[in-house]
Amino acid sequence: MTDSEKKVRVRFAPSPTGYLHIGGLRTALYNYLFARKNGGVFALRIEDTDRARYVEGAVESLIKSLEWAGLQWDEGVYEKSKVESQKLKVTESVNYSGIVEVGDFGPYVQSERLELYKKYAEQLVADGKAYYCFCEPKRLEEMRETQIAEKKAPMYDRYCLANLSADQINEKLKESCPVTIRLKVPRDEEIEFDDMVRGKIKFSTNTIDDQVLLKSDGFPTYHLANVIDDHLMEITQVIRGDEWLPSTPKHILLYRAFGWEIPQYAHLPLLLNLDRSKLSKRQGDVAVEDYLAKGYLKEAILNFVAMLGWNPGEGSVQEIFGVEELIEKFELTKVHKAGAVFDLKKLDWINGQYIKKLPDEELIKNALPFFEQKEFYKTWSMAHGAWSNVEKEDYLKKVLTVEKERLAKFADVGEENKFFFQDISYEKEALRWKTNSDDETIASLKTAQNVLGEIAENDWVLAKIEEKLLAAAGDKRGDLLWPLRMALTGAQKSPSPFECAWVLGKVEALKRVSDAIKKI
Repeated sequence: MTDSEKKVRVRFAPSPTGYLHIGGLRTALYNYLFARKNGGVFALRIEDTDRARYVEGAVESLIKSLEWAGLQWDEGVYEKSKVESQKLKVTESVNYSGIVEVGDFGPYVQSERLELYKKYAEQLVADGKAYYCFCEPKRLEEMRETQIAEKKAPMYDRYCLANLSADQINEKLKESCPVTIRLKVPRDEEIEFDDMVRGKIKFSTNTIDDQVLLKSDGFPTYHLANVIDDHLMEITQVIRGDEWLPSTPKHILLYRAFGWEIPQYAHLPLLLNLDRSKLSKRQGDVAVEDYLAKGYLKEAILNFVAMLGWNPGEGSVQEIFGVEELIEKFELTKVHKAGAVFDLKKLDWINGQYIKKLPDEELIKNALPFFEQKEFYKTWSMAHGAWSNVEKEDYLKKVLTVEKERLAKFADVGEENKFFFQDISYEKEALRWKTNSDDETIASLKTAQNVLGEIAENDWVLAKIEEKLLAAAGDKRGDLLWPLRMALTGAQKSPSPFECAWVLGKVEALKRVSDAIKKI
């Protein structure tokens, strides 16, 4: 069967060392898009062999994050509660309560496959492709320090391979001495492969260490487990971050040692800060949860993440994509080689575009939890205790109607327009338009007061308010509208006085205008 005839099988294989990194979300998204575009399978595997970095609850958190993103996988690990109703054949996870596995290639949790890794590692030893190493950590550290001092690349010196006889090795094994298994890397060869993103890549085996495959605690290293799992799970394309590129020749050597077919590789560009340093928590938020907590929409985050290193090409200037459109347009050949800059301003802009399109009900649903966290809203809500929840929500919908054109994320709701929720203060001079006198300012405010007072409660709509005020202003808009804006908001920058009057309502708007007249 040729490569083109094979069913595409890809996987996302996170380590449970914390929350889902924004870069991990991109890797998962690209795998998902590639699978869907090519009618293939998208699997979720947990690579948890690095027990020192394991974080309690991280597996469950990773699953929840991917479910939130809507990147539905076809096999792998799931929350038990999410698949019980689907009547699927499931296997209970041995190591994680409440997690089950679905699919024909399990277990999908690496810590449940330890005997498998041991068997394959010992097979390599038997075939002369790997060897036992009994070096203690102290010797390895001293060797490393010497090599660094001599300005040499730190690599294992093959002491055990060169100096231990078969009898000595068997004796040490009988005595249960701490032992690792290392890959015997051939020397003076060249590893060459075609990366689906970066093109042809070459490595000299002389730069590749005899890496440990099986640790003394019986756990495999990433390299061994990754290759065995990808082979046994029939993964056809390995789509992963650029940081794994230096490991790829090690993995290819393992495939060769086993005599297995090598999958295609695609290494995604690094995510960079604006200063082009590697994206890290030291310089800002990197977990998907951080952005959800700030009120970014799922659709906007996925749209933004998709474009971190990819665009549809052909001179396209399109920047807003739904998931179905991404599936249609996505190709690994259009992923960039260079690092992708994580520009928060771009995310804000994209999120703003999605916010503008939300219907009122979705707008209030997303915004309300953020309003409820703010002290100015809590105070306002208590002061309006006589209002029903429906009346309060209707008021917030008006605020959001005004704000959504400029809103970047829901965490910002109300922040620029607190005058909708609290009493205002300002100096009387702020009411004056340019060089107008007090009498002229009062006259303008009274005109506005009369205009607003004449509009009936049941006709209090934005279009009517704007129409009546503009008609009264004539060609001297500033004279009328500036004092009115200040009277309503106490702020030099705000939405238009028409919008502010509409949100505040007739009673409150007239009260504030009256207060302004008294101030002069």
